[in-house]
Amino acid sequence: MTTPSLHHADLDLPASHDACEAPALSVRSLSKSFGTNVALNSFDIDIAAGEIHALIGENGSGKSTFIKILAGYHQPDPGGEVRVGGEPIAVGSSAAAYAAGCRFVHQDLGLIGELPVLDNLCLGAGFPTRLGTIRRRVARKNALRSLELVGGNIDPESLVNALTPAQRTAVALARSITVDKSAPVKLVIFDEPTATLPDNEVENLLALVRRVASNGVAVLYVTHRLDEIFQVASNVTVLRDGSKVAAVPVQGLSRRDVVHLLVGDELDEAEVNSRKLAADEYPVRLRVDQVESATLASLTFDARAHEIVGLAGITGSGRETALRTVFGDLERVSGRVELDGRPLQPHRIHRTVTAGVAYVPPDRKTLGAVVNLSAGENLLMADVRRTWRFPRMRRESERREVEEWCERFDVRPRGEMEKPLASFSGGNQQKVILAKWFRLKPAVILLDEPTQGVDVGAKAVIYRQLVEAAESGCAVVVSSSDVDELAALCHRVLIMRDGSVVQELHHSDVT
Repeated sequence: MTTPSLHHADLDLPASHDACEAPALSVRSLSKSFGTNVALNSFDIDIAAGEIHALIGENGSGKSTFIKILAGYHQPDPGGEVRVGGEPIAVGSSAAAYAAGCRFVHQDLGLIGELPVLDNLCLGAGFPTRLGTIRRRVARKNALRSLELVGGNIDPESLVNALTPAQRTAVALARSITVDKSAPVKLVIFDEPTATLPDNEVENLLALVRRVASNGVAVLYVTHRLDEIFQVASNVTVLRDGSKVAAVPVQGLSRRDVVHLLVGDELDEAEVNSRKLAADEYPVRLRVDQVESATLASLTFDARAHEIVGLAGITGSGRETALRTVFGDLERVSGRVELDGRPLQPHRIHRTVTAGVAYVPPDRKTLGAVVNLSAGENLLMADVRRTWRFPRMRRESERREVEEWCERFDVRPRGEMEKPLASFSGGNQQKVILAKWFRLKPAVILLDEPTQGVDVGAKAVIYRQLVEAAESGCAVVVSSSDVDELAALCHRVLIMRDGSVVQELHHSDVT
C-alpha cells in the first residue's frame, strides 16, 4: 500500500498553524460514572494541531469511556468541558462532534464486508444523485480521491472482504476524512487500529497516521502496543482506574518507563519470580515423543513440574499447531504424549482434560470461549459439577466461585459477570478463559499466544498467574511469537523449524 503525500487543500485545512492558537482538542474535568462505578474521573488532556498524542491504560482504565463520550455515545457527568479548535462542543452528541471536526477510526471498523469499497464510503456521506438517480461515476471519482488521500492503492469496486486488514483500515480512514466543507477535519481518533493487524501491515497503518498528522490534523492514538507509542507519538497520557496518572513527552522515555507508569512493579515482579524457579530437579510431567502430523515432523520435548517452557519459531515452523496437536484437537498421525508417565490418547479431548491437561487456544473468540454466553457461564463451563446438586445448579455457590476467580484474575468490570463475554475487553476475555482452566487445577497448562491482543496490565496479571501455577507444581508450556515474552517467563525456550525442535535455549541465553 503506497502512501503518497497529502495536501492541506485535500482536507480543507489552513496552510499553517499559529503557535499561539488554541489546541485542536482541549478537555477539562471530564467525568463519567455508571451507578457507583467511576469510569472517568475529572480527566484533562490537550492535543495540538498536527500532534500525535498516545492514550494508554489497562483495560477498564477509562479509555473507551472517554472515546465514547467524544463520539456522542455517552453523556458525561455535569461539569466537564470539551473544546475543539478553541470552540466548546456539546459533548454526548455525535452530530456536534462531527460538526466540530472530530472523526473516529474504531477497532471495529464498521465496514460491510459483502459490499464494495465504494458503497462503504458512500454509506456515511451518501451517494451523489441527480434527478433522483445515483451518479455512480461521480461517486467512484470521489472514492478514488478519498482513497488517494490515505495512500490506499485500492479499487473502489473491490469487496471489503477481499482486502487485507490494513487496506480495510485505510478504507475506514478514507471514509472518516472525506472532505466536508461544512465540517473540516480537526481531530482523528484512532482506537486500537492495529489490534487485529498482522505485524507486516502495522507499519503501513502507522504511515497513514503520520500522513494525517502531517496535514495539521490532531491525532489521538489509543493503543495497547507500547512499541507504537515510540514510533508515532510525541506525547503520551496514561489512564489508570479512570484517572490521569501521567501526561509526558515520549522523547526520553524507555519502554520500561511506560510499563511502570501503567502497572508499577507488577510486571517486573512476575518476571523476577519466574527466574527464581529451578525446575531441573523436578520430575517430567509432560513428555512429547516423536509426534507426527500434517505440520509436525517427529516433535519431541518434555516439560517438568515447576517449569515454564517456551516454544518459538517463525510462521510455518510448526509452532502454531504444536500445542493444539499435543492436546489432541488436531490429528496426530504417530508418536506418543504422556502425562506423568501415562499415555494420552489422541482425539480424546475429554479424557485429556480429565487427566489434567488444559489448553488455551490463540483465538479466544472462536476457539477459546462462547462469547454470546455470560462471562460467568464461560468461566464455569469446563466443569459444572462443583456448583451442581441434583436436580439443579446451586446458584449461590456458582456466584461465589465466579466472584472468587474474577478477583483472583482481576476481571473487570467487577460485578458484571452475568453480561455476555463479548461485551468485555479482549484482555478481560482472556482472563476469564484462563480462569476457566486454572479452576480445574491442571497438571499441565498449554498456552498458544496467551497475551496476544491484551494490554500490559492484563499481561502482568496473566504472567503472575502462570508463574504461580509453575510454583504450585504445574508444567507450563507457552507458544508465542513474542520473543520478549518468552525471555521474561521461560526457563527454557525450544526453537522450532520444519515441524520439529532444532535448538534449546536456557533462560540466560534467550534475548
